[in-house]
Amino acid sequence: MSDMITADLVDLDLSAETKEAAARALAERMVALGRVTDLEGFLADVAAREAQMPTGLDGGIGIPHCRSEHVTEPTLGFGRSAAGIDFGAADGPADLIFLIAAPAGADDAHLTILSSLARQLMNTEFTDALRSVGDAGAAAALIRGEEPQAASAEGTTEGAEGATEDSVAASGAASADAAAGDTADDSAGDRPFRIVAVTSCPTGIAHTYMAAESLENAGREAGIEVVVETQGSAGFTRLDPNVIAAADGVIFAHDLPVREKDRFAGKPTVDVGVKAGINRAAELITEVRGKAERGEVTAAARPGTPVERAGEPGEGYGTKLRKWLMSGVSYMVPFVAAGGLLIALGFAIGGYQINEAKSVTEHFDWGQVDSWGALLFQIGAAAFGFLVPVLAGYIAYGMADRPGLVPGFVGGAISLTIGAGFLGGLVAGLIAGAVVLGIQRIDIPPVLRGIMPVVVIPLISTAVVGFLMFVVIGKPIAEAQQALTDWLNGLSGANAILLGVLLGLMMCFDLGGPVNKVAYTFATAGISVAAPSDSAMKIMAAVMAAGMVPPLGMALATTLRKKLFTSAERENGKAAWVLGASFISEGAIPFAAADPLRVIPASMAGGAVTGALTMAFGSTLRAPHGGIWVTFLIGKPFLYLLAIAAGTAVTAGLVILLKGLRKPAPGAEASEPAGGPAAAEVKQPVAA
Repeated sequence: MSDMITADLVDLDLSAETKEAAARALAERMVALGRVTDLEGFLADVAAREAQMPTGLDGGIGIPHCRSEHVTEPTLGFGRSAAGIDFGAADGPADLIFLIAAPAGADDAHLTILSSLARQLMNTEFTDALRSVGDAGAAAALIRGEEPQAASAEGTTEGAEGATEDSVAASGAASADAAAGDTADDSAGDRPFRIVAVTSCPTGIAHTYMAAESLENAGREAGIEVVVETQGSAGFTRLDPNVIAAADGVIFAHDLPVREKDRFAGKPTVDVGVKAGINRAAELITEVRGKAERGEVTAAARPGTPVERAGEPGEGYGTKLRKWLMSGVSYMVPFVAAGGLLIALGFAIGGYQINEAKSVTEHFDWGQVDSWGALLFQIGAAAFGFLVPVLAGYIAYGMADRPGLVPGFVGGAISLTIGAGFLGGLVAGLIAGAVVLGIQRIDIPPVLRGIMPVVVIPLISTAVVGFLMFVVIGKPIAEAQQALTDWLNGLSGANAILLGVLLGLMMCFDLGGPVNKVAYTFATAGISVAAPSDSAMKIMAAVMAAGMVPPLGMALATTLRKKLFTSAERENGKAAWVLGASFISEGAIPFAAADPLRVIPASMAGGAVTGALTMAFGSTLRAPHGGIWVTFLIGKPFLYLLAIAAGTAVTAGLVILLKGLRKPAPGAEASEPAGGPAAAEVKQPVAA
């Protein structure tokens, strides 16, 4: 820290009355030393950070700080105010003010030093020493962790030890010791209560590490093991899964979303802002212990988005690939729904020639229906224009996190440019993610790490992906895409019906899972153009019709043969009518989870019938979603509804037959409504 603060950056008689004046006084010293190039620009950045959250802390401390492009090197200014300055702390004004100036691309080493200072501010001996130090040079030396030369500072260095990188190493060692303890034999009944915590703040420089230090100190005082994961600018190192598994409670002290939060599910949890972690650490520990004693735990984590689940340790490549692809599809689906429905409404209002209308920027008549149809169509077409770039971008995101977004989006856009379409987007996303992962494995000198995520990785990865898509693989993929389109356009008769059967089976196999999404994405890719072919619209109709069958079939079955279902399933059956009618296949999941060997085959049989009939009838659909609510957009709507009814009947009949063949569970409770005639006769079914 020797190059971060000197005597010239210390003001022991800070006369400012406001936090703005205090920041200006210390910043002027930085400008005089050439550490800040634009005073007003830097102060604007400080004020913007202050607006996010006050930087005053209990104990008389103010830590205004920011990252700024106007800072040439990491710098620390210190001021001591006799009157105190209001920085928004609950316990009153601050007399110790630290102005932390970090460059926009500050490297990890300097950020680590700043984080160690933040931890030291939780040490009362250190802050007491700063209040009694006699001159600027001694104060600077104290903050640097050096032996002060001024006599007036005698005895003040006790709290300053560890403010340098050594304090970070010590802190890491303490965490490592605690982690090692977590893997020890837990058979001893007297082991201490164990807590894992996560801290984070918007800037990731100060509050993140101060909260961590406060929680660790409070844990030591209470005889509790506390291991903290700091998700800040100095790095993000995941806690050992064994440490998390052995923990008795969890504390989240954060102002940013906790990364990979599902790791901590199923444990007593206290969730607060980062400043609570600094100011109320002991209370938080008491609170989480109380929850543990009462058995209050967070619910098991619901499956996160495909991105959040991607690339977990121990998974095979095939599983990871599926999750990467699903990440792109999951982010693409909202664009499909919004754009497709708007396009369909545009056709419904303005007719099927609306795609040839002039741009509404050139002609729009408020009183003309066709103008409104053109407006809806053109908004939808704009949304559809994002489908392939979003697909590619978020496949890359699922593989390589945020660095994959730029090359992924660019690769997807190039795929549209060269006519490679949906297939090109898939390939571009995978290539973009792979390129970024390859670059990240290169050993980069520390001096370049700050610019890697914002300059080097986007530049190199985008250039590589662009070259491959334009020059090497784009044309073959475009030819394959055209061949697929020609094949779909040529489907007729038995081939179309067989495709309907296959799509129906896929839509009902996992009820919204990966196989379902593959079929759905295949269908939406065909209509994601301004003028989709007749075959593409038939495929979309078959997919949506088949996807409606499983919940509708379960709803009908629970209505016809109530005694075969539990009371909870009958309640789910009522909701399944609406879910199925709205094309939400997931409405059948509660039934499939309880009895998969009967429900899933019955659903697939009904979906296959509906898919085949829809293709045979020649029904078409321009909207990618909506269920029966978009019937007016369907070609041959009565035959379409007949196909859905037939599939629903097949599913309901088959599931009733299969459930009726099994023996009831001995002693199971009656499942008819209270007072029903069969209340004493019907037993609760047994899940397969």
